[in-house]
Amino acid sequence: MNPLLYDFEQNKLAFIAETHPTIDVRKNRIQRLITMLNEYEENLCKVIEADFGYRHPVETQLAEIIAIRQEATSTLKKLNSWLKPIKVKTPFHLWPSKSYLLPQAKGVVGIMSPWNYPLSLALIPTISALAAGNRVWIKPSDRSPRTSGYLATLVTQYFNPFEIQVINGGPEVSEYFANLPFDHLLFTGSTATGQLVSKAAAENLTPLTLELGGKSPVVIDTTASLKDCASRLLYGKLLNAGQTCIAPDYILVPHELQDELISHLKDAYTSMYAEKTQLTNAIDERQESRWNALLEDAKLKGALLVPLGDTHHPLNNFMPTLIINPISTTKIMQEEIFGPILPIISYGELSEAIAFINSKPHPLALYWFGRHRGRLNQLLEQTHAGGVTVNDTLLHFSNPYLPFGGIGASGMGGYHGKHGFNTFTHLKPVLSMKGFLGLQGIGGTKLAHPPYGKKIGHLMKILGKKQ
Repeated sequence: MNPLLYDFEQNKLAFIAETHPTIDVRKNRIQRLITMLNEYEENLCKVIEADFGYRHPVETQLAEIIAIRQEATSTLKKLNSWLKPIKVKTPFHLWPSKSYLLPQAKGVVGIMSPWNYPLSLALIPTISALAAGNRVWIKPSDRSPRTSGYLATLVTQYFNPFEIQVINGGPEVSEYFANLPFDHLLFTGSTATGQLVSKAAAENLTPLTLELGGKSPVVIDTTASLKDCASRLLYGKLLNAGQTCIAPDYILVPHELQDELISHLKDAYTSMYAEKTQLTNAIDERQESRWNALLEDAKLKGALLVPLGDTHHPLNNFMPTLIINPISTTKIMQEEIFGPILPIISYGELSEAIAFINSKPHPLALYWFGRHRGRLNQLLEQTHAGGVTVNDTLLHFSNPYLPFGGIGASGMGGYHGKHGFNTFTHLKPVLSMKGFLGLQGIGGTKLAHPPYGKKIGHLMKILGKKQ
């Protein structure tokens, strides 16, 4: 028997006792989460840094603390309007009945969060789930054990277990968690693990949101400013040492601009990362070993490796590296990199770049640099991606009014802001029958009741009239 099932069933009973929390209750839960964040911000930054060995506190502030605050602030500001019933048109033959959609909490929501942003990718969807009126169970990654354990400790101080619970443990606990009959389950992580979560959820017909990853391309146009492009691109790649699901995974650049781009990337690295403490560590030795194995495989298969700097990172002994025109059979072109390695592939016409992107599973993000609107539109119309940022990187994730999510192999569904509220909400359709001129006898289904005769015949001619 699933050892988590009893506690889960108790949470379901708690939800049944309060299926539609008041707006004040919902706001209070979100506000308590922010109070927790504010009071223990310094400690949270320290435990995250301890998990990575080293991560610059500015990166934690931007990608974790501030991101959560922005999501909460936006949600609290808009929640009143989100909870209002949504009026829907009613066709003529049902007049004067009224139709609307009633936003309703789903129940107990499960959130399986990853190690790369162990705080924000756990708490941003939690804010959406709380806003929708749900109870929340969080299963953080066991690869960031200090943050996961500390988060569990803090949550017990600010929430009762029927509001939010944090369930820690290794792969076996994750398996138990995924097999619970949640009313909605959100998973953020690798595509391979996402497939296992999908199979587990299918046993209970659990609705799923999957935020996966994939090989997010950068397309550079001949009209791009390469110097500006290089710094923005490098920031998106080296934030959190590339351990970001929407980090640029490879660059497609016109043949004639390749050498100039490489030069600008090296200059940008020297300027931005002269102090090596600007770079984050690999999460663990397993991650760093994987990066070295990717480089070795590319080298053995004839790719040119170009280190971005001339010294090793003093903290993790790994130098961010460009891989020039690797062949398709290299592991680095088959797997999501999730690290400070950046392949560069040259192309002739934009159609070649589009064909290259379309030869791979749909990515979570796509980036374009250039000023040619026609070619940008061609790229947008002829490729698929979870989200797009034009002339920069990562920014589409930071807009709470845009949904964040994937497509195909990079995921399904989305969240952030109103889109997150909708993900964890059932919009219940309601039709309220009203009789014509107050006469119940000629309203609703009354005219269609047996015994069938001329009356129903006239009605069917009206309803089935050919267009």
